[in-house]
Amino acid sequence: MGSVIAIIALIFVAFLVLGAYITVKAVGAAKRGVDRRVEQARRAVEDTTLRARSLGTAGAASELAQLRLKLRQSMRATQDALHARVAEDASLQESLGLFERLSAHGHDLDAELKRLESEPDKAYVRGLLPDLARRTEKITASADALRHAARDRAEHFAQDDLEALSRQIDVESGALRHWTTRPPSAATQEPPATGQGPAPRQEIPPSGVRPVYPWQRKPRPESTT
Repeated sequence: MGSVIAIIALIFVAFLVLGAYITVKAVGAAKRGVDRRVEQARRAVEDTTLRARSLGTAGAASELAQLRLKLRQSMRATQDALHARVAEDASLQESLGLFERLSAHGHDLDAELKRLESEPDKAYVRGLLPDLARRTEKITASADALRHAARDRAEHFAQDDLEALSRQIDVESGALRHWTTRPPSAATQEPPATGQGPAPRQEIPPSGVRPVYPWQRKPRPESTT
């Protein structure tokens, strides 16, 4: 009796542990979802603010906003493109690793541009703009090159697959139309000339007896009534 109670207690404890584990996993997934939505909303607000500043009056603040906006858009587009295709093409793992290294330089530059937005010495900021623009152009050019190469690779494989599929369909279509290339059957060919004269005529069955062919039903017996 004591062993049965111990087994029931162990099962109960196991269910409690399993329930706690599932609850923790569910809470963690929900938290990650909320954090992701908050991050997306924050980025959307920052992008809107940068667009507004870049369209404002010309000056150091407007140029800094344009550089940040260009950098963020290029890096985000490349990140989305690589992550979307790496599951289908394992060769992009190396490209993704290079992009992660490039992202470190991009984050440093974005943070520097953000700090300069609050710099009171605008003349100092204008002196840094040429170097900042050069760094932004180099990073975005590298990100664009990775994104375009990944897209071209995907399109190339898609075209190869489509051509192979078209050839297979052509072969299958020809096989389905096999009767168009079949030689004439023996039944339609003329009998060879043998020189033995015409074939003997078949005997005519006596009257009252009808031949029965395989595809015909047997005649029913006549009723005696």
